[in-house]
Amino acid sequence: MQIETFVDNQFQENAYVVWRADGGPCWIIDPGFPPTPGNIVEHIELHDLKPAALILTHGHLDHIAGVPAILEAFADLPVYMADAAKPALTDPNENVSAPFGWPITVGEIETIDMPHGSELTLDGSEWLALESSGHAPGSRSLYCEEAGLVIVGDALFMGSIGRTDFPHSNHDELIRNIKEKLFTLPDETRVYSGHGPVTTIGQEKLTNPFLQ
Repeated sequence: MQIETFVDNQFQENAYVVWRADGGPCWIIDPGFPPTPGNIVEHIELHDLKPAALILTHGHLDHIAGVPAILEAFADLPVYMADAAKPALTDPNENVSAPFGWPITVGEIETIDMPHGSELTLDGSEWLALESSGHAPGSRSLYCEEAGLVIVGDALFMGSIGRTDFPHSNHDELIRNIKEKLFTLPDETRVYSGHGPVTTIGQEKLTNPFLQ
């Protein structure tokens, strides 16, 4: 499994392109502010990839800002997002862009729900959507056992966890979901977060001060 990371300048948010082989299908995950969308498009063209889905781990501004540009570049691309997160697409208060003074909306777009335990497929690889809310409503992580990795949005970081001082955040819910949904994965599972470097489940079990 190949993963390329794209970091925006405003929030240092990690967007991802995930694919197995050049010339094959790919996922675009959490496109943030420019130049991220343009860099994603260039990468996809360079590797002759065929976007199969746009996946949003949650609805905060830095994870959805690039959605319009991606959908303009790749018309009719299916968008996956938990139903509970969808209000963030049309409400600057829900996506917390209004409090930052940068009110943005994506608009009314059709999305496909990702219930906890639902399965997605990318070029023959199987992925499991895991409930990881607490930082934001309807947060999802994507786990691929075959590749030994999980993409967690802003639920879990190296040495930290997602903020829970935003509207609709819930600290206890986040801790519970991390321990019950993420920390039950194999220790060697690589963790790709919405900000910061790659870590592993085992490392965070041992060293994350928020989860001891």
